[in-house]
Amino acid sequence: MTMLVEPASDEYHPRPLSAVLRGLAAREGDSKVTIRCIREALAGRSFAAFLIITCLINMLPFPPGSTIVLGIPIVIVAMQMVLGRNTVWLPEFFLKQSLSKKAFEKLTTKIIPALEKLESYVKPRAWPFPDVKSAEKIIGIWALILGIAVILPVPLGNWFPAFACAICGAALSERDGRLLFIGVALGAISIAVLIGMVMAIHFGVTWIIGA
Repeated sequence: MTMLVEPASDEYHPRPLSAVLRGLAAREGDSKVTIRCIREALAGRSFAAFLIITCLINMLPFPPGSTIVLGIPIVIVAMQMVLGRNTVWLPEFFLKQSLSKKAFEKLTTKIIPALEKLESYVKPRAWPFPDVKSAEKIIGIWALILGIAVILPVPLGNWFPAFACAICGAALSERDGRLLFIGVALGAISIAVLIGMVMAIHFGVTWIIGA
């Protein structure tokens, strides 16, 4: 099985994520695409790539409650960013998960257009961090908070924090300070909205029980 592996070099500017996903979808000879395969295709990239992918998956229209499981990789990746790891580790359980080639192609037809629009906008500008590690740690803390928000079983409350987290990941990938500001602002709004929804549900249930 041939893997699409990015060279690990500080001087190398990796292909856009949309191109990597398109290459995986077009690859011949495999009936399934595993999470391990995707991880190996993204080898040599920063944590930003994994953050974007895991967040975009959580933005797709899966059945209610799916984000309780699908949001876990966001938290795992974010925690490793905070801890300063050099490479992404995922549990064997997640690495073994797979999609059929047809399902993966269908998935990428939804993800790639949005990813290409995002990639056309981001560029290096107004970056506030002195080095990659400090950026990953600080953004990782915010991504961890948003990842936990994604996992919370609140109806319709997961898409917004996943979107904000994907924006932060894209900003990290290209050192785009303006986009990072947008991602942080959207994340703060998403958390406020989520808290409001939880409070509304709480008061609604309390009122029904007390009625």
